[in-house]
Amino acid sequence: MTNNATLNLILLAILCFVLVAVVGALLTWLSKPKADTAESQTNTMIERVNAELPQTQCAQCGYPGCRPYAAAIIENNEAINRCPPGGERTIVQLAQLLGTEVLPLDDQCGDTKPAQVAIIDEAVCIGCTLCINACPVDAIVGAAKLMHTVISDDCTGCELCIPPCPVDCIDLVKPPETVASWQWPKPAL
Repeated sequence: MTNNATLNLILLAILCFVLVAVVGALLTWLSKPKADTAESQTNTMIERVNAELPQTQCAQCGYPGCRPYAAAIIENNEAINRCPPGGERTIVQLAQLLGTEVLPLDDQCGDTKPAQVAIIDEAVCIGCTLCINACPVDAIVGAAKLMHTVISDDCTGCELCIPPCPVDCIDLVKPPETVASWQWPKPAL
């Protein structure tokens, strides 16, 4: 090989290296997220509001679930006081997050109730599956013409399974006490 051929190979190698480096830098720059757009800021706020909601998916607020309600709060200036399961605590958290005033719970949406879970009287259940279809969080399991049961850890107590039950075998009860939910009794005054 002549010196000219060797020099050409070295120059070609350097050119390839520079080309790969430039393409790599360009791809890295293109993959970085750009400055927040208005749409991404809106989506971020919707997710932050949704995180404050109780995730019962009960539709008492007038929306089919917590995320659509969160979107309405951010995009349509919906009132922050339409969530009975969240109650005053959620209203205060939303007011702090959004920098708005604390409002009383909208009584047209319902009353705040203590935590509850559904239970099915399995001896009465006829296996119609209407409660399964009504449950927004898939906390009811069973099959057609077989008894159903509630996964109490997943049940939000939204009450949406009660109206469609033709044999009235669903009741709401206080959730079972666990190590995580137990609290010391308050001392008598």
